[in-house]
Amino acid sequence: MTAAAIPASSPAIAGEQPGVRLARSRRNAELALLLVAMVLVAAYGAMVEAKVLDTVTADFWMPAAALTAVFLGLHLVIRFLAPFADPALLPAVALLNGLGVGFLRRLDLGNATPAEREDLAIFAGTGGRQLAWTLASVILAAGLLALMRDHRSVSRYAYTLGLAGIVLVMIPAVLPSRFSEINGAKLWIRVGGFSIQPGEFAKLALLVFFAYYLVRKREVLSLASRRFLGIDFPRGRDLGPVVVVWLISVLVLVFEKDLGTSLLYFGMFVVTLYIATERVSWLLIGLVLFFGGVYLAYVLGEVVGGPFANFYLRAQIWLDPFADPYNDGYQLVQGLLALGTGGLFGAGPGGGQPGLLPEVQNDFIFAGIGEEIGLFGLSALLVVYLLIVERGLRAALAVRDSFGKLLAGGLAFTLGLQVFVIVGGISKLIPLTGQTTPFLSAGGSSLMANWLLIAVLLRISDGARRPVGGGGGKAARPSGGPPEQLHGAPTEVIRP
Repeated sequence: MTAAAIPASSPAIAGEQPGVRLARSRRNAELALLLVAMVLVAAYGAMVEAKVLDTVTADFWMPAAALTAVFLGLHLVIRFLAPFADPALLPAVALLNGLGVGFLRRLDLGNATPAEREDLAIFAGTGGRQLAWTLASVILAAGLLALMRDHRSVSRYAYTLGLAGIVLVMIPAVLPSRFSEINGAKLWIRVGGFSIQPGEFAKLALLVFFAYYLVRKREVLSLASRRFLGIDFPRGRDLGPVVVVWLISVLVLVFEKDLGTSLLYFGMFVVTLYIATERVSWLLIGLVLFFGGVYLAYVLGEVVGGPFANFYLRAQIWLDPFADPYNDGYQLVQGLLALGTGGLFGAGPGGGQPGLLPEVQNDFIFAGIGEEIGLFGLSALLVVYLLIVERGLRAALAVRDSFGKLLAGGLAFTLGLQVFVIVGGISKLIPLTGQTTPFLSAGGSSLMANWLLIAVLLRISDGARRPVGGGGGKAARPSGGPPEQLHGAPTEVIRP
């Protein structure tokens, strides 16, 4: 064959090799999406002012501008420290965070007197505090990206983080109620005017431990003893870790009086175990154990009371909130009415009555927003959450080492499960929980922990998308090949 017969795009001419594709950093796409998200946040703020104030002030853009500056700073950090990270994660999270700040500022405007509304500073009230917490959370996420240059390095501290996670989970349970209880759930550490929800950070520490432990024990936990109804069930001796985590989740349910936290911890372990072993039997065993424990707690709450009484009361409210709509069932009833009032299209930003909802800035922010943006708007928010979860799972499938696969998959599922738990409680699908809606609800603990979660996903996705030879900008990456080594760990790849 002559040189003239070789196509100009041939790998031999272009200097490429067969089976090699170009990896792009896609940071410009991330920047464009981020700017679009901030325009939407600014438009939301303008519509809120038009409805609440009957005018749009000259300063309506300032909260959105402050958020844009914060997120652009993180974008620059990602551009230099994780140039191949998923370009959709930051814009999606920034949109949720920005809308959360905007709705909290809308609450501040609604609670202020007419004379105070037009001069409300951007750092005033709940919305202002959330803006400040956003700044702190983004700085913390950037710091984690700077410290953790390789996601596999955190596996060295897996057992320490596991112990720290258990301690953080148990601290509120052993503290007196005056230091830990809010609205019946013991999830906090409160000292003076300062409060923190340690369970939000515990989930990250426990996920690192779960991922490391399951990488080590994957082969053992994959062994089957018998086959029933076409499903291979594990050996009885291998049920120990699941039973231990189940007992911890039941203790959380009983002593911290919160179904959501209990479900979150047990769910993320069982799903991580399923990802590691690919055995449906672990999911079935997990469901039987959890719902069996919940039913037992309900029965004991009815018969014995004591530490089980709070869960029994929550279950009764869930079964029939309209039995006592002005007392025990008031919060859930008001949330359902807010969602019903919003209908398909909502009352418009600033047009609802979120002040009637107890804890609308925290547990019930989804119902408060739903009254104003309607079913279509809430569906769009859920799609954004779904996008974040999907990109996390995509990073789990693409990363080359087993530890990264389990960690990314566990982080993505945990975020999705937390959204399910809070939305399920508000919509009466499951009993009410004390969980916050990620990136929307007011509170520094939840915001910081979830931004740290996103930082880890960014780091793992950077490792998954990065060319084998390193480099930046545009580089060749093999379309297949052996996995990278995990420090001292097995090198097998978990099949997607």
